[in-house]
Amino acid sequence: MQRCLQLAKNGLGTTRPNPLVGCVIVHEGKIIGEGWHQKAGENHAEINAINSVENKDLLPFSSLYVNLEPCSHFGKTPPCAHAIAQHKIPRVYIGTTDLASHVNGQGIEYLKNHHTKVKTGILSSECLHLNRRFFTNQLKSRPYIILKWAQTQNHFFAPIDDSQQWISSVYAKQLVHFWRSQEDGILVGRKTLEIDQPQLNVRLWAGLNPKKFFLSLKKNNESFDEFESFFKENIALDKDEFSKALKILYKNGTCSLIIEGGAKTLQSFIDFNLWDEARIITSPSIWQEGIKAPEITNFSKRQEINLIQKETLTTYFNHEFKLPEYQK
Repeated sequence: MQRCLQLAKNGLGTTRPNPLVGCVIVHEGKIIGEGWHQKAGENHAEINAINSVENKDLLPFSSLYVNLEPCSHFGKTPPCAHAIAQHKIPRVYIGTTDLASHVNGQGIEYLKNHHTKVKTGILSSECLHLNRRFFTNQLKSRPYIILKWAQTQNHFFAPIDDSQQWISSVYAKQLVHFWRSQEDGILVGRKTLEIDQPQLNVRLWAGLNPKKFFLSLKKNNESFDEFESFFKENIALDKDEFSKALKILYKNGTCSLIIEGGAKTLQSFIDFNLWDEARIITSPSIWQEGIKAPEITNFSKRQEINLIQKETLTTYFNHEFKLPEYQK
């Protein structure tokens, strides 16, 4: 299953809105086939793994491992559960069930009804974490929300006079562009957009540019090149309005959203508890004054690693997924 997770990560940024899935086929303790879902609309991981097996005669004596329940419906591609049954693979090990309404245990049931032994819950926590974007979409009908900012060692976010001054290194900047390539959308506040005029693209990394949004509480017909307004009408700074806007974004195809500023915009999402993950780059620099960085007080998990240039990356998770395992 660890190998499935490794393979699945290869699809990060290209499979959306589909989940990340890796698959491994094992015969007598040896991997004879593997694959991952590479792009939405193309073969799923199980099909790629089956197709990679040179000697198909071994499949009826093999075990298949996959981090997410095989689908059982006809979509853009044929159902994976049917292909597994057709090749008479006798044992299937699954990380987590698929909460999508058109799957949700039906793939497991199909396999069991076709004489396949199925075991679920293999490395379920790791599998849930890998597909945290997908499960957030299914459970909350909104994008997975990542907050990101850089701060000085004494927790300043930006100069107080609205001038521009880089806090993090060029290496951290490249890391941020890598993050952007993995998400559907990116959002900044109107003031950040006007002052910094950010490009918010992935020019320092190979990948797809995210859709660009700006947040303004007032309806304004002024256009910002390539940017779309988060709100369409005048609103109050209200959690319900933010939630409605997020659901509209998800309905229109934005499955994940990275928010990069400014401080007031970030703090609003924190205060409304409308965030899933926060990534904070802290530089060794110390300022005498400035705009204070946002503050996270409630979280379920915290991780910290050292970057180069004496910078640190602290990642907070707002909650952990604990889904009930499938039971017949």
